[in-house]
Amino acid sequence: MRVELKGKVGEMMSHIPFGYTIQNGRAVVNEEEAVKIEKLFEAYLSGLSLTEAAQKAGIKRYHTSIARMLADKRYVKDKFYPPIISRDTFEKAQLERRRRAEALGRIYEHKGNEKKCLIFRFHASIPDKQYDDPFKQAEYAYSLIKSEVILDDNEECYSNSCS
Repeated sequence: MRVELKGKVGEMMSHIPFGYTIQNGRAVVNEEEAVKIEKLFEAYLSGLSLTEAAQKAGIKRYHTSIARMLADKRYVKDKFYPPIISRDTFEKAQLERRRRAEALGRIYEHKGNEKKCLIFRFHASIPDKQYDDPFKQAEYAYSLIKSEVILDDNEECYSNSCS
């Protein structure tokens, strides 16, 4: 049974993580679920996908829930929660998650010095028509403007053309 616990002194908790129950106001390890969590980490570290590792551990959750469980520091030790897995196992899982994300190209690290400059060139021919309606004249004048955008790969920006 899941219990909503809110307003613990100095903390706000929205739910009890899988693997724990609350007894007398304290988090206690649910042994049956803790075994599943240990199996989840083992299966994931053995090379199985998130979904396959969860199935092998007997946990029926969605992919994102399993990913959150693998990243949940409360399974190691928390002010309120007793540990279920070792810090070493947890850190290995984090390194494996990072390795897989990098292999799939899901991590973008900003290089910091990248500057792409767009240089705009505008050309407009001289209007040869005159309209009495100012809106029609403006529409005609704007139709004469031709623009060209040039991507400059140099690191320098010209005349405040970079944003």
